Amino acid sequence: MFSGPPADPAAPTPPTGSGTSSFGPDRSSPGPGTTATPPGLASAGAPADAATIALAAAGLLALLIALVGPGLAARGTGELRIPGAGLTTLLRTVLFTALAVHLGELLAPQLIRPVRSRPRTAVRSWSLYAALAGAAAAAGQIGQLAAVSGLGITETYATRDGGLLLLIANGLVLAALCAVSKRPALALAPLAVVIGAEAIRAHPEAYSPETGAALTVIHLTAASLWTGGLLYVLRTMWLWRGSPVAARALLGRYARLAIWLYVALAATGTASTLRRLPLDVVFTSAYGRTLLVKLALMAVVSALAVAARRRMLRDTDPAVAHRLARREQAVLGAVVVVSAILTVVPDPHGISLRP
Repeated sequence: MFSGPPADPAAPTPPTGSGTSSFGPDRSSPGPGTTATPPGLASAGAPADAATIALAAAGLLALLIALVGPGLAARGTGELRIPGAGLTTLLRTVLFTALAVHLGELLAPQLIRPVRSRPRTAVRSWSLYAALAGAAAAAGQIGQLAAVSGLGITETYATRDGGLLLLIANGLVLAALCAVSKRPALALAPLAVVIGAEAIRAHPEAYSPETGAALTVIHLTAASLWTGGLLYVLRTMWLWRGSPVAARALLGRYARLAIWLYVALAATGTASTLRRLPLDVVFTSAYGRTLLVKLALMAVVSALAVAARRRMLRDTDPAVAHRLARREQAVLGAVVVVSAILTVVPDPHGISLRP
């Protein structure tokens, strides 16, 4: 799918067998009577097949977590069952992923442009497909809402959630149109509307919904830029593996930005938790249990990010840092699924004994 190597740039680096890095120029030369192998073809065999299998397995695992996660989190809590919670989680996972991919593709080129002596090749854009997938996920939520509530589609549009989901779907369609235009950066406007509408939809509670929506706007934006930006950077580093200096510089520029995104995530996440989760139901509510899983995953992400930054500063070859960042990306994928579950489980105030 990419303009460059046939293997997935975000997939694990194929083993070389000789201990050499996958980054750096190819110093091998063909012997007499042999034909030189074009760059990238050496990794298109069994290692690429193994990477494909690993990605498929990860996708199936994410699907399973999305479908059964809400039910497992709510088991034994006494909270009301949410109809279609598994499907809703899956659709919101697709929506959040679409936002991350599209915003990441708008951010990463700004990091790439100042890199000196960089290759003139660029990875192929996924923003069109991401926006269309996100729009389909929003439309799917409208259909599910209509089925659960017993309303027609037109009547569903008139409800609070139905109207906001329609706004989200239309915003993503506009973003898709911008992605194929001569000015793809125009997609920032409809994507901002999508994030705002999702933030409002996520806070129907009576207690300070404006504050909750504002926190969600910042949190969702930072999370999308972090996850989507890292994906684009990793794909570009793989394409640039013959230019390790440029690849290392790109990862360094992203790492400096990621620090501020992490601060924004930590601040808004803490404020949202203190606002929404009563302390007496941390372990006895689906929301509290899911949040604890998310915090554990974020701790792993933080450790991998710090390790990748240290190796990047220590080594001139970015191969090890790239491998650690790929693992960080994989765990961030799990965080996206768990975050979707958080938007589906019941408000924990319903079982809290605190006034």
